[in-house]
Amino acid sequence: MKKLILFSCFWLAAVGITLGQDIKSPDGNLEMNFNLQEDGTPVYSLNYKGQEVIKTSKLGLELKNDEHSLLAGFSIEDTATSHFDETWEPVWGEEKEIRNHYNELEVNLKQAETNRKMVLRFRLFDTGLGFRYEFPQQNELGHFVIKEERTQFAMAGDHTAFWIPGDYDTQEYDYIESKLSEIRGQMEKAITSNLSQTSFSDTGVQTSLMMKSDDGLYINLHEAALIDYAAMHLNLDDEKMIFESWLTPDVNGDKGYLVSPTQSPWRTVMVSDDARDILKSRITYNLNEPIAIEDPSWIKPMKYIGVWWEMITGKSSWNYTDEFTAVKLGVTDFEAAKPNGRHAANNENVKKHIDFAAEHGFDGVLVEGWNVGWEDWFGHSKDYVFDFVTPYPDFDVEMIEEYAKSKGVEMIMHHETSSSVRNYERHLDTAYAFMKKHGYNAVKSGYVGDILPRGENHYSQWIVNHYQYALEKAADYKVMVNAHEAVRPTGIARTYPNLIANESARGTEYQAFGGSKPNHVTVLPFTRLIGGPMDYTPGIFEMDISKLNPDNDSHVNSTIANQLALYVTMYSPLQMAADLPEHYEQFPDAFQFIKDVAIDWDESIYLEAEPGYYLTIARKEKGEDNWFVGNVNGNEERISKISFDFLDKNKDYIATIYSDGKNAHYKDNPQSYEIRKVRVNHRSKLSQLSVPGGGYAISIKEVSKDEAKQLKKL
Repeated sequence: MKKLILFSCFWLAAVGITLGQDIKSPDGNLEMNFNLQEDGTPVYSLNYKGQEVIKTSKLGLELKNDEHSLLAGFSIEDTATSHFDETWEPVWGEEKEIRNHYNELEVNLKQAETNRKMVLRFRLFDTGLGFRYEFPQQNELGHFVIKEERTQFAMAGDHTAFWIPGDYDTQEYDYIESKLSEIRGQMEKAITSNLSQTSFSDTGVQTSLMMKSDDGLYINLHEAALIDYAAMHLNLDDEKMIFESWLTPDVNGDKGYLVSPTQSPWRTVMVSDDARDILKSRITYNLNEPIAIEDPSWIKPMKYIGVWWEMITGKSSWNYTDEFTAVKLGVTDFEAAKPNGRHAANNENVKKHIDFAAEHGFDGVLVEGWNVGWEDWFGHSKDYVFDFVTPYPDFDVEMIEEYAKSKGVEMIMHHETSSSVRNYERHLDTAYAFMKKHGYNAVKSGYVGDILPRGENHYSQWIVNHYQYALEKAADYKVMVNAHEAVRPTGIARTYPNLIANESARGTEYQAFGGSKPNHVTVLPFTRLIGGPMDYTPGIFEMDISKLNPDNDSHVNSTIANQLALYVTMYSPLQMAADLPEHYEQFPDAFQFIKDVAIDWDESIYLEAEPGYYLTIARKEKGEDNWFVGNVNGNEERISKISFDFLDKNKDYIATIYSDGKNAHYKDNPQSYEIRKVRVNHRSKLSQLSVPGGGYAISIKEVSKDEAKQLKKL
């Protein structure tokens, strides 16, 4: 049930006034001040429990070919404050209800020299601040082009940051932990190779940016509701410790084309003296619009397997034949071609995966490489690269459809676009209609490589609008979207919950591309997942990639227990068991956790958290009294200590604990794990070893008192 309380208080201020305006968060811990400097430049600052978080920082936009811009010369026409409190229910999520509770300050500004009007809207929650620019309809500011947004975030110290390089085309980097002052010196080594990348500054970083101050404040900078606007990076003045927004440009170098009335995305500052508060904050979702889909009953969380990891590791191929170095769709005769014998998306292999999914209770099977065109799909700046409906000769769409239906398994579609955006938009209606005809209700889309039209970037305004177009078009067809290589999410899944997942960060595939840092998964929940769920594709049990492909000496830097824990710590309503079926058959007792773990939740409790070091989360299965706990550990061995006080006081439970073996290590002994069952209740406590790159997972199920007595008490 939604509850709404809205109190507003309005007052007028004389034109030209420069008096400051303060608002506090509902709990009183956060205080924001807005002011105008003597030259009419808008500025703000933010304190938490009396400590500086954001020092006096400028606001405004620099316009192209405009001598005045929207930077200074403003006066306050009027202001308004209001209080808002509601509870809303997400279609899927980390909890069944989300509270949206804030105090708001609206500042109406007028630029005397141009008569232009601009509104600054601030919302202060208990866990942070959101603010945006709004531009009312007006003759003096109809069409305008952004040269640069000049939003500042002036840090109060040389904080420790977890950052990845600013880049217009990729977010697939390992995180660097360093002082802000050290970013410049570490940038060169931070920019590792990618199939498409465009860095812009020696001190430019991406959001969501996680920081920790020397006096123990956790600070996160991001954005929410990225609609019809370029994605924001942050560029650091490392002498003054001031971040300034840096928008992704288009092919002309312009940062955005706007028409009033319009608004920017929200800029967000989360802050607390407890890292767990950053994880449980829902500011990003709350700053988005309510759901736009009238009946979302067709949007259902899914657990899936796929024909994928064998291609990622190089064991198999996406392409059907090695005979063609160039393909023309509709002309090239694949029926006459010689199969290469390594094509993974063949009928028998797909049927084997369907059988495995059915036997073990998985909802779906993803198949990549089923459609013609993979022989020359990348690196040729090719426009008409895929048609999204024509299968290779060894993939029978109709037969697979019927076979999957007979087994009670859904097929998941794959649309790699090779970043040929115009081509994808040409085919979207046909492709979605083809999906629905053959029983595919979810699609994994991909945007690998440089964007076509040439010169555009993955996160510029035009491409951001494409991702939104594809998402809204998918909603028309009742299709769920899992977009890879797209812009990082900013809470839009509140409005369009058919955006069931994104990649948009360095996922599991990089474990087969040389490996990721062991502590990578202890950072992602504080950064990438702030904006929405990630299709991280966990569940790898065979860490030595050379056993799949002798030519690939990569190693998955994780223990099996760590991989299990990811199903709890890396939240997503779309979760993949990414390894090969035969590897799960080698470890059926560990695989049981992946089969049991839920993918939609009534409640989430953040038990332990320190970005880059460790993370422990407990979640209650939606509609059930089952709980699951996940702990992921960083680079150093650690004893995790948790309490089970989140359990019902009047019930007994059996906890199945999947932990690292005593001699486990992500590199030297990753497949060492232990499983034990114990009796627990709300008074139980656990001290559990987590090795480097390790962790533990716990399945907790309610039992009768007689059943509980048969087990040893924790």
